[in-house]
Amino acid sequence: MSEDGREDGREDGRGDLRWGSIAGLVRAAAARYADREAVVDGRVRISYAQLGARVERAAAACMAAGVEPGDRVAVWAPNTLEWIVSALGAVSAGAVLVPLNTRFKGAEAAYVLQHSRARLLFVTGTFLGTSYVASLRRAAADGPGTGPLPGLEHLEQVVVLAEDAPESFRTWKDFLAGGDRVPVEAVHERAASIRADAPSDIIFTSGTTGRPKGAVITHAQSLRCYDVWSELAGLREGDRYLIVNPFFHTFGYKAGIIACLMRGATMVPQPVFNVDTVLANIAAERISVLPGPPTLHQSLLDHPQRDHHDLSALRLVVTGAAVVPLRLVERLRGELRIATVLTAYGLSEASGIVTMCRRGDPAEVVAATSGRAIPGTEVRIVDRHGTAQAPGTAGEVWVRGHHVMRGYFEDPAETARAITPEGWLRTGDVGVLDADGNLRITDRIKDMFIVGGFNAYPAEIEQLLGLHPDIADVAVVGVPDPRLGEVGKAYAVRRPGATLTADDLIAWSRREMANYKVPREVEFVTELPRNASGKVLKRDLRARNTP
Repeated sequence: MSEDGREDGREDGRGDLRWGSIAGLVRAAAARYADREAVVDGRVRISYAQLGARVERAAAACMAAGVEPGDRVAVWAPNTLEWIVSALGAVSAGAVLVPLNTRFKGAEAAYVLQHSRARLLFVTGTFLGTSYVASLRRAAADGPGTGPLPGLEHLEQVVVLAEDAPESFRTWKDFLAGGDRVPVEAVHERAASIRADAPSDIIFTSGTTGRPKGAVITHAQSLRCYDVWSELAGLREGDRYLIVNPFFHTFGYKAGIIACLMRGATMVPQPVFNVDTVLANIAAERISVLPGPPTLHQSLLDHPQRDHHDLSALRLVVTGAAVVPLRLVERLRGELRIATVLTAYGLSEASGIVTMCRRGDPAEVVAATSGRAIPGTEVRIVDRHGTAQAPGTAGEVWVRGHHVMRGYFEDPAETARAITPEGWLRTGDVGVLDADGNLRITDRIKDMFIVGGFNAYPAEIEQLLGLHPDIADVAVVGVPDPRLGEVGKAYAVRRPGATLTADDLIAWSRREMANYKVPREVEFVTELPRNASGKVLKRDLRARNTP
């Protein structure tokens, strides 16, 4: 399904690309929202004019360090002001940003750095008790390189976003000082030379099915997508946006930083999800916008001290990345009086956004679907032969439009497997379109299991199990069964104070769903394993059932 964008005030759904590039967006935001608060990071508060000046200084430092247009520059750090400034500075110098997952171990980070041939790395010092510098040094201690990490021969400089740095690395302060000799005119000229169709970033996939692959996205794609996202969500000047979603992920970087720059919203980065900190930040900073996975919002609603905090400024929630229970949407609207609750669907290979609900959609649509295709986008459901399916029929989700990646970085074989000659992106997700064009994601193709000849989709089963009043969180995987081939096993988190047993939940399930969908086994856990983006790590759950 595609839309012409008229409901969003745009004839062709192209969005406003007057910025030209992300560098142009930063300069425009600094001028337009000059005195408005841009970032609040702990005790540090800076305006948009100050943010623009800091980004320009970081861009000058990148140029002084030898960064040329098209060079890859990586950032391995949590959500902080320094992440924002270093990343936008690199992009403003014409570099291609490579964000690194903060959950990575040294070897995983080294793989992405080597595969992308990053020339410069910005890295945090210590985060959550782990020295990222030390772990990277161990992983890249040996190799042919002559730079700070011999195992990474392309990496010329490592800048530690702290006051101290090991020998052969640079501190953030020292790095910035190196750019003072670069004339501001040269920085502006470099930024102005960036083409809209030039790559802006390479987002490496989570690697759940093998080695991570880097999706190449351009400036124009990022700007167009998140202008549309901001329009559909209703983000506006003066909003105060708590960014818990990690910056290394599109949801945090583009639906967070880029969207705020477009609308003049205040960014309040939070490095680690902690429900007590979230509640305190919402109250103290009068947070009005809080995107995140459903577990974030569920934890707010269920927190015993929730009513001790003033949450009245909250007005906009955008969620996704998992099954969204109808009850969650109803509670956010009813108990917290949040005016706008939306769900969306996207993936890195499509610039992070494909479909989105619209303001005014009923709770049932928001909970049960990921909304309709964004303007300029086609969504098709196909069978295993690539034949389009009728509404209501499950199949693989294919996407075509302005936001589909250029391809995987220097990987034509994988690119050809992912994108058809006609430009359709094979997402690997299973979904259903309804008659109105709303997309319901039922699962990943690889997550589906077959029970006695019937296709069972964990996401659908999880949606049903989530309706049980004593279930706070749940994930379902297929496990071997000698008679049926595979059956479902549920990993469930009880609500506080609940005494629900496995037999109780199985008996309830038999009343609520088809027999082949009913989990044959239930294991209660204190929490589900999730990646930093909020997605359940099904591979970890499957591993528990491997002999």
